[in-house]
Amino acid sequence: MRPWTLPARRAVAAIAAAALAIITVLAVDTTPAQAVRPPGIPSTSTAQSELNGLTVASESHGDSYDRSLFPHWRSVSGSGGCTARQYVLKRDGNNVVTSDGCQPTSGSWQSDFDNVWTTTVSNATIDHVVALSEAWASGAWSWSTAQRQAFANDINSPQLWIATSSANSSKGDKDPAEWMPTNTAVRCDYVKAWIHVKSLYNLSVDSAEKSALQSHLNSYC
Repeated sequence: MRPWTLPARRAVAAIAAAALAIITVLAVDTTPAQAVRPPGIPSTSTAQSELNGLTVASESHGDSYDRSLFPHWRSVSGSGGCTARQYVLKRDGNNVVTSDGCQPTSGSWQSDFDNVWTTTVSNATIDHVVALSEAWASGAWSWSTAQRQAFANDINSPQLWIATSSANSSKGDKDPAEWMPTNTAVRCDYVKAWIHVKSLYNLSVDSAEKSALQSHLNSYC
């Protein structure tokens, strides 16, 4: 077999380089964009001040909690008729396509708690950072239904986060003394969000919860 000529070798090299460039572009194009975290996460100094101001009290009225006492996924003001869940999926997702104006049918979403991206709409759940049952036992038991509805559908504070089903299930209604995100990169913002929501709604913390919040604030922020 005749050896390759210089022009032939150059042609092959050019084709290989072009193929590599295409692969590189595809790799970059398929990399998800930076995740979007909910609004209202305070600075560390503000979170510290808010933590200092929280009332420390034992949880109570837990036996009377019922999820239906917090009407949620209702249409929220300024969202064009979208429910809070639909609004957050559109706001914090990437390349989200919707039908009927609000319901996402495709897109990509990052669960910051476990640093997992999903393109399955049903796997992109919305987590209440301060769980509804936690809020109830921390003072929401005395609220009106309207107040509890506002809390459960709050799109303006860092109360609603996108989370995979598994991360949402793992967290459940645990407070930061019992559970923290496996993604350590989000722990500072998670703790600050928790503190801010508790402060915003004048909810109490128990002693173990406050101790954990202070420890996490020192360690991750």
